Amino acid sequence: MELLQKKNIILGCKPKEKDVVIREVGRLLYNSGYVEKSYIDGMLEREKSFSTNIGNGIAIPHGVEAAKKSIKASGLSVMVFPEGTMWNDEPVYIIIGIAAVGDEHLDILANIADKLSDMEAVKKLILSDADTIYDIFMGKEER
Repeated sequence: MELLQKKNIILGCKPKEKDVVIREVGRLLYNSGYVEKSYIDGMLEREKSFSTNIGNGIAIPHGVEAAKKSIKASGLSVMVFPEGTMWNDEPVYIIIGIAAVGDEHLDILANIADKLSDMEAVKKLILSDADTIYDIFMGKEER
């Protein structure tokens, strides 16, 4: 199964509560067969103990360690909030739901950090279409 499916890239999202966003990004992973439904609860649990806002307007909700048994395949889901949505006390613009088998999350996180290391890259992504976002995350974009 591909790490990211174009149907899991949702553009033009309107601001909403953080827990609602986590459920939605988790539901995308569930509906695509990456995780069992219980993984969504693991994502909410992670957020209670440790914020997944990584700066630069990006949040990467993912499950707690105990939720790993609910992962069927590594996958991503992406929601873009052009106006931002509040994540604790900061606006975030790009939410990337992550489910990773074994230690694959380390590679996935490194890839995300590399692709979105500065605000210019984040701004470009916010204005991109689903095909461009897909190409960026799948390593197919032109450099």
